[in-house]
Amino acid sequence: MERTICWFANPMEQEAQELARGLRRRDVDVLDRLIQQYHYRLFRYLLMLAGRRQAAEDLFQETWVRVLEKGHQYNPRWKFETWLFTVARNLVIDLLRRRQPESLEALLEAPGATRPLELEAPHATTAFEEVARGEEAARVAGALRHLPPAYREVLMLRFQEDLELNEIAEVVGAPLSTIKSRLYRGLETLRALLEGGNA
Repeated sequence: MERTICWFANPMEQEAQELARGLRRRDVDVLDRLIQQYHYRLFRYLLMLAGRRQAAEDLFQETWVRVLEKGHQYNPRWKFETWLFTVARNLVIDLLRRRQPESLEALLEAPGATRPLELEAPHATTAFEEVARGEEAARVAGALRHLPPAYREVLMLRFQEDLELNEIAEVVGAPLSTIKSRLYRGLETLRALLEGGNA
């Protein structure tokens, strides 16, 4: 049976198809390109979940190994970053379960658990604006650390990683209604913290 090739395919669809073919072939050049493209975002997400730089670095390496091993499972209908963050999140959960069989939220809220956030301050035109933005970013990061992990994760995926709500639902493995609720409650809690000066 002969395959039909669609010559009018969307360039993004073609790129996703090429990416899927490269991952199925375990193409090292494709993997290198993906690592360069998603390095910062993936590490930032893992650091937020794991709370420790060493653990995030180990998980970062393991995520890319898993992408290489399981690349044949990537479906080009999905955005790659949604699949990538799902792989990374599952590795974090596996790591935390090996330490102690609890939920991700409970482990991240354990006493002494650190949750550093690296918020990138936008480029400022003056030194004063840069300092002010840095202080505001630090204030927001401080407030985010006080949020329950479930809210913090949804806010990070939505506003730092720019994922759509349905993509966040895929990453987190929760219904869309739960994601909407966590986003709303997270924003309300964050607003209250920032307005109350408790950040």
